[in-house]
Amino acid sequence: MKKQKPLTLLIFLGPMLLIFLGLNVYPIVKTVAMSFFHIKGITDPVSKWKFTGLWNYNKLLHTSLFQRSLLNMGKIWLYGGLAIITLSLLFAVMLTRNIRFKRFFKTVIYLPYIVSAVALSAMWLQYVYNPQFGLLKKLFTALHLDGLASTPWTDADHKFMSMMVAYCFGMIGYFMLIWFSGITRISPELKEAARIDGASRLQADRYITLPLLKGIFKTILTMWTISVAGFFTWSQLFSTDGAELSTITPTVYMYSLIYGTGGTTDDRQAGMGAAVGIILSICTVIVFMLCNRLIKEEDLEM
Repeated sequence: MKKQKPLTLLIFLGPMLLIFLGLNVYPIVKTVAMSFFHIKGITDPVSKWKFTGLWNYNKLLHTSLFQRSLLNMGKIWLYGGLAIITLSLLFAVMLTRNIRFKRFFKTVIYLPYIVSAVALSAMWLQYVYNPQFGLLKKLFTALHLDGLASTPWTDADHKFMSMMVAYCFGMIGYFMLIWFSGITRISPELKEAARIDGASRLQADRYITLPLLKGIFKTILTMWTISVAGFFTWSQLFSTDGAELSTITPTVYMYSLIYGTGGTTDDRQAGMGAAVGIILSICTVIVFMLCNRLIKEEDLEM
């Protein structure tokens, strides 16, 4: 039986291991290798690859368009993250109270997340930000705020903020459920003991609930970083003519490098596009490592 055990493991794990190596490990290794070569087309054979070392990375870091895309991504991560984490936590805390129609409100808040990004962006562009009959136009007109009512929310000066607000609207429900699951795992006896000792509901949330949600906060911060690093669809949908400076993100810039902007193969740079992907991966890993360092395991909820 002992001699047959390794063979049995190989029979059962072998196919899955091959699939994992082929669909996960191989693309990662190839992408890393491509980032050190000058490659036009993503399907070019290895014989056409020209080794350039760190040239792709150096070129990217000194390209103003890529720098602008990193700046936009950082602003989405910081400002959008503050808004989403705060609002989703607020909704999660409210839904743990004894309020009526709790399930209904939970569904309403989560519903935008399951709606297609294309449909959701079309709703914001056509029915919220529309300068003629949009929701904001009618709302501010009814409030006699003529300055806000006449604001062109989708012009170059306001498009980035409008895009970020629409994106955060669709993501709040997802992170709200994560917060909600973490809050419901906390034993109610802890809060009851605090209330008996004279603590108010706000004090119980501040000194009991929030400290025990550090692990959930680390998870949310990591997942938010991954989401922002892959920010693509919203940027494309809010851009009227290709990649715009106000809405461009690294993934959009990577797409233009790999597939070209003029429809020809001459302006394609798959090697540099691979370097963009590696830089995004490094940024995500750095955030993950900082979370693990700043949030100690002994501080997490048990």
